[in-house]
Amino acid sequence: MKIDLNALNEIDLSELDLENIGSWPLVVKIITGIITAAAVSLLTYNLFVSGEIEGYDRALEKEEELRTTFRVKYAVASNLEIYKQQMIEMEDKFSQLLKRLPTSNETPGLLDDLSYVGTTSGLTFNKIGWLPEIEKEFYTELPIKIEVVGSYHEFGEFVSKVAQLPRIVSLHDFSIKSNGDERLQFSVVAKTYRYEETQ
Repeated sequence: MKIDLNALNEIDLSELDLENIGSWPLVVKIITGIITAAAVSLLTYNLFVSGEIEGYDRALEKEEELRTTFRVKYAVASNLEIYKQQMIEMEDKFSQLLKRLPTSNETPGLLDDLSYVGTTSGLTFNKIGWLPEIEKEFYTELPIKIEVVGSYHEFGEFVSKVAQLPRIVSLHDFSIKSNGDERLQFSVVAKTYRYEETQ
């Protein structure tokens, strides 16, 4: 079948009747068929296929996200026994540390311990006493203001002995001033802590 494209120039579009498509010239039928097929294809793609492609892309992204989540959770689950063992060890260490915190009955004895440690280190006490307690979320800070006189090496020995006390005591806000002679004035805040058990 040979299509005469020159016949297109001779066609009067106003003579084409939609009710009698069968009588249209072959060239017009073919062009109309191509346009109709293209329109139907485009409409079908936009209505049915494009949404499915977007849904498929979203499903692929979700699959990758779920795979990543699975890998993370699998890694945690595979180490569950190790985590349980670490938790037991941490609870044991926490319990041991709590035992090193002074109880309400023991806090007055800390002043005696600090005085003893200071005097055996060769220091002379100018002042030692409790400061107001500081409430925190899980514990209470119990600060002790200490002012002593001694040599630099005696201060070092004092700090070393404080670190060896059976109860937890930390030293803060220290300052060293010269008295004009070989003796130095050492001022420090020693803090111990009381654990506040949640009710």
